[in-house]
Amino acid sequence: DALPIFYKPDLSSEYPVVDGKLSIECYFSALDQCYSVYRKKINEQQKRDEISKPFTLSEFQHMIFHTPFCKLVQKSLARLMLNDFLSDSSANTESGIYQGLEAFRGMKLEDTYSNKELEKALLKASQGVFNEKTKPSLLLSTQNGNMYTPSVYGCLASVLAQYSAQQLAGSRIGAFSYGSGLASSMFSLRVSQDTAPGSPLNNLLSSLSDLPERLEARKRIKPEQFADIMKMKEETHHLANYTPQGSVSDLAPGTWYLTQVDEKHRRFYSRRPPTEKEAVHQ
Repeated sequence: DALPIFYKPDLSSEYPVVDGKLSIECYFSALDQCYSVYRKKINEQQKRDEISKPFTLSEFQHMIFHTPFCKLVQKSLARLMLNDFLSDSSANTESGIYQGLEAFRGMKLEDTYSNKELEKALLKASQGVFNEKTKPSLLLSTQNGNMYTPSVYGCLASVLAQYSAQQLAGSRIGAFSYGSGLASSMFSLRVSQDTAPGSPLNNLLSSLSDLPERLEARKRIKPEQFADIMKMKEETHHLANYTPQGSVSDLAPGTWYLTQVDEKHRRFYSRRPPTEKEAVHQ
C-alpha cells in the first residue's frame, strides 16, 4: 500500500507535504527488501552456474541510488554493506571493510534504522567503498539537488560522463530506484564490452562527455531573483488561459518549455533547437 510520506493533499498548492523521519525509514526499509530480493535472484542464478560464492556489494563496480540528498545516498551504500555483514556469520571485524562492526553483529535490520552508533560506525567502515563505487555518481545531484523522477538516471549519466569506455566495459552497475508511496526496485546494468570507435557505448559516452562543461555554463542569479521566480511560479500554479512570461534565451539548446495553458488546462510546449552534436545523437 502507498504510504503518506511525500504527497500533495492540497492540490491547489505547488508544494507537497513531507514526513521526513518516516520517509527516510521507508527508503531504508525498501532498500533492504530490494537488496534482499536482488541477492536471492543472483545467488539462485549463480547456483545454477555452479558458483558457490554468495553475491555481495563487491560485485558491483558502481552503485547508484535515487538521490533526494547526497548524505542519504552515503548512508544507503553503508546499509548495503550492513546487509552483507549481517548475512555473513564469519565476517572478519578485526580488519578489512567490516572493521569496527563487531558490536552490531547480532542486530536485526528492523532495529537499525535509528541507531546512531551503528550509523556512525557504518559510515566510517564504508567510506572507501562509497568513494569508489558511489561518490562519482553524485556529480549532478551535488550541483542540482533533488531531480525527483530522473534522479537515479542522473546518477547513471554522472558515472558515464567520468569514465572511458575501456574503464566501463563489462562492468556491473547496480541501481536502486525509489518513489513516493514506497514504490521501489533494484536492478543492474551490464556495460557492453564493445569499446570500438563508433560503437553504441562510445557514442553514448561521447554524448555525455561535456556534462561538467554544461554544468559550468549555467547562469548564476542572485537569491532575490530566484525568490521572485518561485513566487511567480506559486502565483501561476493551476492557472488556465495562461501564457508563461519570460525569456527562453537562457534555456539550453534542445530544452522543451511550456508555451500555453488553454481554458481546458491543456498544456502546449515548444523546443529550443538542439545543438548539431545533440541532433546527431537523436
